[in-house]
Amino acid sequence: MRQTIVFVFTVLLSTAVLAADYVAPRGPGGGHPDLNGIWQVLNTANFDLELHLARPAMSLQEGPHGVLPAAAVLPFGAVGSVPPGMGVVTSGKIPYTPEALTQKEDNQENWLTRDPEVKCYLPGVPRATYIPQPFQIFQGESSIFIAYQYAGAVRDIYMEDPGEAQIDSWMGQSVGHWEGDTLVVEVTGLNGQAWLDRSGNHSSWKTKVTERYTPMSANHLHYEATIEDPETFTEPWTISMPLYRRVEANAQLMDFKCVEFVEELLYGEWRREPLPR
Repeated sequence: MRQTIVFVFTVLLSTAVLAADYVAPRGPGGGHPDLNGIWQVLNTANFDLELHLARPAMSLQEGPHGVLPAAAVLPFGAVGSVPPGMGVVTSGKIPYTPEALTQKEDNQENWLTRDPEVKCYLPGVPRATYIPQPFQIFQGESSIFIAYQYAGAVRDIYMEDPGEAQIDSWMGQSVGHWEGDTLVVEVTGLNGQAWLDRSGNHSSWKTKVTERYTPMSANHLHYEATIEDPETFTEPWTISMPLYRRVEANAQLMDFKCVEFVEELLYGEWRREPLPR
């Protein structure tokens, strides 16, 4: 056992040293690292940001207006279950205010009818990064654009601050700058309607997200996002995870226009029971 621990520690230390010495290829213009590529997470953050055990699938019943949560009706078995995860919150727990924690717990109990992902709304930031679908970074000499496969979400990252966001939106306004080889993106102007995962973790329209993208090897970036929201949390907190390059020869973003997948969920009631003329 002791030999195993020593071996693992040695491997981790060696990896950290190699990462610290890594110098990324320069991108357009030659001044900053090249972040161009298709990236994707390999974790369970979209299920639950915090440390969690495996959980059973949601059970369902057919209600008068479609599918509603219920107890032990039409069980899905292993399909739809939550896989376990070590969590990506660096402090271990999300520092909710008491009122916001109550809301989170109520959200989790009513996940199926409340999670915006179920209804194909845009994922927001930072959730867009770790939804289990790829995204692509397009980096020019003085501009950066991110396209997400999920729901066709996109982000323009302004490298010159345009001032306060003119309107709140699902994806907010992103303003970037470089700190050495790290791309730092400050996101404001979020509408507060997006969830942070499928476990009901949430924040308000007062949220500010500060993201950090750092090349660690040819095929992975280190991603951090610090979340500040005095209305929901007692202090800022941070998530941390690797992003992996999709290296298949034919890697590309494909269409996932999920709006049509939820038409029956959102509007089926009116098809089945049209208003009287």
